[in-house]
Amino acid sequence: MLNEQYAKKRKEMVQSETELMLKGYGLTTAEFFYHMPDYTHVLNSYIWQDYDLAPDHPKLFKFVEFWQSEIEGPLHSVRFTHRKMVSPGEWRNVTGELTIH
Repeated sequence: MLNEQYAKKRKEMVQSETELMLKGYGLTTAEFFYHMPDYTHVLNSYIWQDYDLAPDHPKLFKFVEFWQSEIEGPLHSVRFTHRKMVSPGEWRNVTGELTIH
């Protein structure tokens, strides 16, 4: 019974990508530059990607906080980009007609 309730609750919480996009989420891609504790002179990179809300990016900043508290490699910098997947369509008035026989 408890597992069924958990599964139902989990299903309600998980949203499809389309549902997220309709709610204003966009795809955020971030590149984390960090140093390994044993090799501080080497700069490594890690790519992270998730659906997030601009301009606050709560998921991205939650991941940065996780990194700083749980991962030993200190962050050097983070570079990210955000693309809203659903946006108003483009409409252009085109004059002309092409007929192919």
